[in-house]
Amino acid sequence: MASLKRVVVTGMAGITALGNDWTTIEANFAANRSGIRRMDEWDRYTELNTRLAGPIDDFAVPRHWTRKQLRSMGRVSRMSVAAAERALEDAGLLGDPCIQDGRMGVASGSSTGSTDEVKAFGNMLLNSVADGLNANSYVRMMPHTTAANISIFFGLKGRVIPTSSACTSGSQGIGYAYEAIKFGRLPMMIAGGAEELCPTEAMVFDALYATSLKNDAPHTSPRPYDNGRDGLVIGEGAGMLVLEELEHALARGARIHAEIVGFGSNADGQHITKPEQATMRRAMELALEDAGLAPEAIGYVNGHGTATEQGDIAETLATQELFGSRMPISSQKSFLGHTLGACGALESWFSIEMMNRDRYIHTLNLEQVDPRCGELDYLMGEPRHMSHGYVMNNNFAFGGVNTSLIFRRWS
Repeated sequence: MASLKRVVVTGMAGITALGNDWTTIEANFAANRSGIRRMDEWDRYTELNTRLAGPIDDFAVPRHWTRKQLRSMGRVSRMSVAAAERALEDAGLLGDPCIQDGRMGVASGSSTGSTDEVKAFGNMLLNSVADGLNANSYVRMMPHTTAANISIFFGLKGRVIPTSSACTSGSQGIGYAYEAIKFGRLPMMIAGGAEELCPTEAMVFDALYATSLKNDAPHTSPRPYDNGRDGLVIGEGAGMLVLEELEHALARGARIHAEIVGFGSNADGQHITKPEQATMRRAMELALEDAGLAPEAIGYVNGHGTATEQGDIAETLATQELFGSRMPISSQKSFLGHTLGACGALESWFSIEMMNRDRYIHTLNLEQVDPRCGELDYLMGEPRHMSHGYVMNNNFAFGGVNTSLIFRRWS
């Protein structure tokens, strides 16, 4: 059996409601600026209770993109490709012929494709008309639209791994890309996830009584882990990492942001929407086993932190069971809302940036920890300076899908 490969991160980029580069995003985090606003445009949906979301109001495609390139891309793919382009540039690989000879693949996903196309197909079924449909409508709607469009846009001929698994789409994209390189299938992957904002996504959680109703005080919600939380807030965005086999990266003199050393993924096998504490913990254990690390090695956990009662409690109890009360934890969903398919990739990017800068972002709006949550070292009020060699990012999704990623500081 061939020796296992080491996998490093050589490029990172994302698109968020609080900026598209870490300097801007971190400054907004540190200033306690929220990306959440009241969605007055949702007032037309009278049976939708929440009016809160974290939209990206200033996203525009790069001017050099052609009309032909844009035809197959809805908003979720456009954000994905834009993030991938910037990640490739960060890695020094944008325009390099080596990414087009079969050595690079893509692993990416979203909860759904672009919903404008879903609406057009629904109109066909309801009204027997094909208004708004064309040859690219399905491509913009299909579950693997982000992965396929990244592959086509950059001419990537390696494997395509779609990871449309709701809130773990981004983290599974990174995890499966890591495994593809680790086991020698190819030396480079673009990995991540994205989501475009749609009121249907808010309605999904509204129907479960899981959305925040602080409609007149948008900056006070969501409140992960807080005793006064009242539900989650939907957001949007995209995050992409360039993963590379270590020797390949060193040979071309690449800058290395971090090493991925562990990935764990499993399923609850119990309930389609209710999280399970035991299998959440097991996913973290699987990541530690993959990395060959004891729990004591991990210095910080980037929590899933959706601000839902069942999710917050199960996640933090599982984390406490494994790591004890000393573990620092926070959630950036408090600033951006739940970006669904993007969150695993964005939070992995944030985790690496925080680790490399010894400055960890707190949970916004966390003032009094819910006593039913696990006993942990919750980051509250302001960023905290800490120095750690390993950080963990956890994400959990509908369908009982659990993921855990471990990143090692590169020095």
